[in-house]
Amino acid sequence: MHVSQYKSKTFALEIVAILLALLFLAPFYLVLSNSVKTLKEILLDAASFPQVFHFSNYSDVWKMIDFPQAFWNSFQITVLSVLLIVVFSSMAAYQIVRKPTKFNSFVFLLLISAMIIPFQSLMLQLVRVTSMLELRGELYGIVACYLGFGMPLSVFLFHGFIKTVPYELEEAARVDGTGPFGVFFRIVFPLLMPIIVTVVILNTLWIWNDYLLPVLIIGGNKDLTTLPVAVTKFFGQYTKKWDLALAGLVMAIVPVLLFFLSLQKYIVEGVTAGSVKG
Repeated sequence: MHVSQYKSKTFALEIVAILLALLFLAPFYLVLSNSVKTLKEILLDAASFPQVFHFSNYSDVWKMIDFPQAFWNSFQITVLSVLLIVVFSSMAAYQIVRKPTKFNSFVFLLLISAMIIPFQSLMLQLVRVTSMLELRGELYGIVACYLGFGMPLSVFLFHGFIKTVPYELEEAARVDGTGPFGVFFRIVFPLLMPIIVTVVILNTLWIWNDYLLPVLIIGGNKDLTTLPVAVTKFFGQYTKKWDLALAGLVMAIVPVLLFFLSLQKYIVEGVTAGSVKG
């Protein structure tokens, strides 16, 4: 009796898991299937499987939004921003952990507090400040903004992980005559790889898919148009080209999706390791 009940519960859980998987996969099906349909087919029945695959949508998008240029813009902004976030946030967290002065604790509190401030409440002042500093429409301007907005969470993650790094390793390096930067970059930084990968993945997903900040900072500079901004070209005031927009969306998410799938196991590993010590 108990065995039959156990089997029935297991079967029910499997059914629920399958239904949940189908629920989460439904958006991917809708995007992929509609990206190879005509606009008329999408408007008539968006959920149906395409009878004819119109791969010309992808070639049209490639030309209309200048995909190579938009891809390169997103790539360089993402790489530069993530690189600076990793370096500066890891150094800041290391300083806060190893020298827990009142000032460092106050700085850490400010960084954590910044995580709860809605971005929408900062948009107006952000535009004013970046305009005053002549950062709008420039590559270094958007990278500086991503660095500022990305550091709070990254410092928080690095802060928890650095506490797990044995301090004796740093003392041994100092005895051998290694300087402060040498201790950090030669001893500590290589040990931070799990959390570094986590920070890289989280910030890459955010920056690559971000739309609002590039619109505010890059503005009308078409030479720096990113993929999310370029895809909005297919949405006008009176017309919406869903067939081309969805094809462009697929082209935009494939690179970062492959990147995420190849490194996703490090997210749980890094966050878990960073929470070992409080």
